[in-house]
Amino acid sequence: MIEKDVGVTSRNGIIPCFAACPEGPGAYPGIILYMDAPGIREELRNLARRIAKRGYFCLLPDMYYRLGQLRFDFVRRAEGMRPTMFAAMNSLTNALVMEDTAAWLGFLEAQDKVKPGPVGCIGYCMSGRYVTTAAARLSNRFAASASLYGVGIVTEAEDSPHLLVDRIKGEMYFAFAEIDEHVPENVIPALRQRLDKAGVRYGLDVFPGSRHGFQFPERDVYETQAAEASWAKIFAMWDRNLK
Repeated sequence: MIEKDVGVTSRNGIIPCFAACPEGPGAYPGIILYMDAPGIREELRNLARRIAKRGYFCLLPDMYYRLGQLRFDFVRRAEGMRPTMFAAMNSLTNALVMEDTAAWLGFLEAQDKVKPGPVGCIGYCMSGRYVTTAAARLSNRFAASASLYGVGIVTEAEDSPHLLVDRIKGEMYFAFAEIDEHVPENVIPALRQRLDKAGVRYGLDVFPGSRHGFQFPERDVYETQAAEASWAKIFAMWDRNLK
């Protein structure tokens, strides 16, 4: 496997990213991995490596780059870390992340190891809103997008992602935890209604007994069955749309 740290040029500075792809000859479909609130750590790099091993070029950007280099040890976190982490998360907006997404797409287009054409993406927790927004606002670029226990997808804001789903041209996959204090009860029904009305190709699973973060192996809420079932559906979606 080829893996390296790279810098992606944007209007707001250099965005540190981790990139991974197979070592063999040829080009591979691009996947952007949007991080969760704790930010860049080895656990996310391992997810990028898993994606790369399945025949993709995965780019994992540091979405907090505007704030400097922030690293949260989430597994051994202290209570005092929580306000700082949430402040970093709240510094992002749909508009800012779409600006950055344009830069990441430009980087992928310039790589010899990336197959020309549409790309895919996956987002966790705070980034569920961003992958949904990207699939809508950059619909000609994203052919297959996945949101894992995403938050902020249905809100009262004017730029709420669920209001944009009628623009989506690609396929979507949403996976939610059955027990999730970060996702209000109205979110899933409201999202389904919008997706159905817009005629979006999508899958949506709520995994029984699972909790927010169920796909992260280092979390005490890790749930093997839910994690592997969701991975299987994500890879199947990417394979049929990108390969």
